[in-house]
Amino acid sequence: MPMRKSYSPSFKAEVVIALLREDKPLSRIASEVGVSPSLLSRWKAAAIENMKSLFADEERSEEALKAAHERELKELYAEIGKLNTQLSWLKKRTGINRVQG
Repeated sequence: MPMRKSYSPSFKAEVVIALLREDKPLSRIASEVGVSPSLLSRWKAAAIENMKSLFADEERSEEALKAAHERELKELYAEIGKLNTQLSWLKKRTGINRVQG
């Protein structure tokens, strides 16, 4: 039984990009890269199908980034409140707020 040849993801991506450009016929690209036209058709179909998830992942990443930003913002406002309380306490304790005359 002959060993099946495997191709790297970057090789597949380059070939699919060439297919999507439609500069050359599929059969010509297949002969240039040494891969059967039917396999190239499957790679192209898979790439097109998975493109939707690529953009969905991007949207999820944006949402996660916004959520992280909101959490950090809440933490910072809480820290500001804590520091203002401490500052007020220190001013009262040391008499800094009293008018000197």
